[in-house]
Amino acid sequence: MYDQLTKQDIKKMEEEIEYRKLVVRKQALEAVKEARAHGDLSENFEYHAAKKDKNQNESRIRYLERMIQTAKIISTDSAEDEVGMNNTVTVWFEEDEEEATYKIVTTVRGNSLENRISNESPMGKALLGHRVGDRVQVKVNENYSYFVQIRKIENTVDDGSDQLRSF
Repeated sequence: MYDQLTKQDIKKMEEEIEYRKLVVRKQALEAVKEARAHGDLSENFEYHAAKKDKNQNESRIRYLERMIQTAKIISTDSAEDEVGMNNTVTVWFEEDEEEATYKIVTTVRGNSLENRISNESPMGKALLGHRVGDRVQVKVNENYSYFVQIRKIENTVDDGSDQLRSF
């Protein structure tokens, strides 16, 4: 399965790759070199920690490059009055009689603690394409679903300030 990413997601990933290659890689190699100079490598914790940091950086670079190579680019365009990518949506949960606001983003920017939900999540999938006043069924799995009503849609500009998730 391909990750659905926006052009802004790709740009953020490319910026992170460049930073990791030009800055972090250089620092990591210097740390390994310095730790290696301290002597016996078999009992040198600093050396092993520096190698681990270097390897994690290289792994993150490979991960981001692979995501870019296999990504399916999706549009952020949507009608003015319907839920689309990067829109902030206020919904009413019928079951709980509570209101909540979410921003619809791609999976790499999703962060439930900051109320950013993925377009591939059950809630994100259910909301996309609907309008204010629509009653939408959010199907969590075969056995459970719930209803929300869309109260408000705000069109927000994707300035790229949302952080990418690290894996």
